[in-house]
Amino acid sequence: MAGKTKSGPLHTALELDPIIHERVRLAILSALGTHGRLSFNELKGLTEATDGNLSTHSQKLEQAGYVRSHKGMFGRRTKTSYEITASGRAALMDYLDALDRLMGEVRGK
Repeated sequence: MAGKTKSGPLHTALELDPIIHERVRLAILSALGTHGRLSFNELKGLTEATDGNLSTHSQKLEQAGYVRSHKGMFGRRTKTSYEITASGRAALMDYLDALDRLMGEVRGK
């Protein structure tokens, strides 16, 4: 049966990193990979996430070592910014490569 072998779309789909695969986390890594360091508000605007959602997902990415946060004072306010780490960039590239392979397999290319 198609899709039940060790090579093929099902196997390739299982290679997708579950930490990155969630849509908000993918959006965060993609934004940071494209734009470099971003503030919490910039990231919130790009991902269209709520404060709580962005905070939760960025913490998960930080725990995985994919994102690094920086906190500092701006006037009387604390400002948080984020950047993708080298391992986060590598994981994102691996994820995109696996997604590319999966699309090719499903499309028969």
